Amino acid sequence: MSLFSSVEPVRFEGPSTKNEFAYRVYDKDRVVLGKRMEEWLKVAACYWHSFNWPGADIFGGGTLTRPWIGTPVTQAMADSKLEAAFDFFERLGVPYFTFHDVDAMATAATLKEHDRNLKKIEAGMAQRMAATGVKLLWGTANLFSHPRFAGGAATSPDPEVYAWAAAQVRYCLEATHRLGGQNYVLWGGREGYDSLLNTDLRRELDQYGRFLSLVVEHKHKIGFKGTILIEPKPFEPTKHQYDHDVAAVFAFLQRYGLTKEVKVNIEVNHATLAGLDFEHEIAAARAYGIFGSIDINRGDPRNGWDTDQFPNNAQELAPALVQLVEDQGFSTGGFNFDAKLRRQSVDPADLYLAHIGGIDTISRALLAAADIVTDGALNRLKQERYQGWNGELGKRITGGELNLAGIADLAAEKNLDPAPRSGRQELAESLIARHCRY
Repeated sequence: MSLFSSVEPVRFEGPSTKNEFAYRVYDKDRVVLGKRMEEWLKVAACYWHSFNWPGADIFGGGTLTRPWIGTPVTQAMADSKLEAAFDFFERLGVPYFTFHDVDAMATAATLKEHDRNLKKIEAGMAQRMAATGVKLLWGTANLFSHPRFAGGAATSPDPEVYAWAAAQVRYCLEATHRLGGQNYVLWGGREGYDSLLNTDLRRELDQYGRFLSLVVEHKHKIGFKGTILIEPKPFEPTKHQYDHDVAAVFAFLQRYGLTKEVKVNIEVNHATLAGLDFEHEIAAARAYGIFGSIDINRGDPRNGWDTDQFPNNAQELAPALVQLVEDQGFSTGGFNFDAKLRRQSVDPADLYLAHIGGIDTISRALLAAADIVTDGALNRLKQERYQGWNGELGKRITGGELNLAGIADLAAEKNLDPAPRSGRQELAESLIARHCRY
């Protein structure tokens, strides 16, 4: 028995159920536009917030009692956490999980010990995965928590820190490969600066670019077929992080010749911290051809930091899900619940309730998005807005027939006097709202 064994396996019981430990919307076998709901969403529960979050903040200590949380983490504690995690994954009924290396393993003092401890917990993961059928969506190395990473990892001013980080990524990438992980994520938690006064920005970007190139090179060397992902985040804990948003990541990948090798793992709360809508980041990633996966959560609009709350508003998520449906779903990623309990949610059962509510929320957004795409009204509105580009003038401009002077002369010759046309934004917003009825 583990800390999370008191809850019976979570099942779909439909919208009329009174059972709080049941799915009302998420029916993994329900067919939506030709695919099962489970295939559309590819839900993953994360190791770190779910099992390592103590409920602490800068004003107070942890409130969530977890017997495996401590300093240092022994192998027995890591094994206990492993048992509890997979018990939870299986009872929740999610097909995937995600982890950071140090979230799962016993504390290590040296790199050799780190390698040994990671391999020990990897062996346990492999056994649990075989027994439960839960798969690994992605793994990643924690290159931000330890004091050695105060000045960054790949962007550190100290080459010894850079070398340590390279070893950590190597070990975790290889473990992810052996476990059949579908992706590997690099989250630059401290790849940025607090002050330009002591920062050589060009050097740090070059170091980061070289580091990522080495990761891609090693991926191919070991035969890992998964996708390398970068997770954009604008700031916090640093004043500015180099992977600020999707556009900044794409520019970085272009600069270092990695646009064909690396995609993005987009987090909702990171998008809003950057002052952007979540659907904007999805649209930008699609436009640049680097969309990979999603960390699903939300922030609090009254707070200026990464609160990592569970999603609860399907209407807000529907525009992003429309784009996912238009792309026929994920090609490599899924919905990873990078979300954590509030400090007062001290009952272990709260972790189930939080995930159940969040999974039902994205399921509602998926059903609404499928209806919107099937209805076609939103797409027609968009096509009508740009229909002029299918005419003679639009084709001559985009076809390269005219240079700047030629376009100007043609506009003058035709005595063009274009009037503003309605963008019908309110109608578009109403179309989203009317389909969010689930």
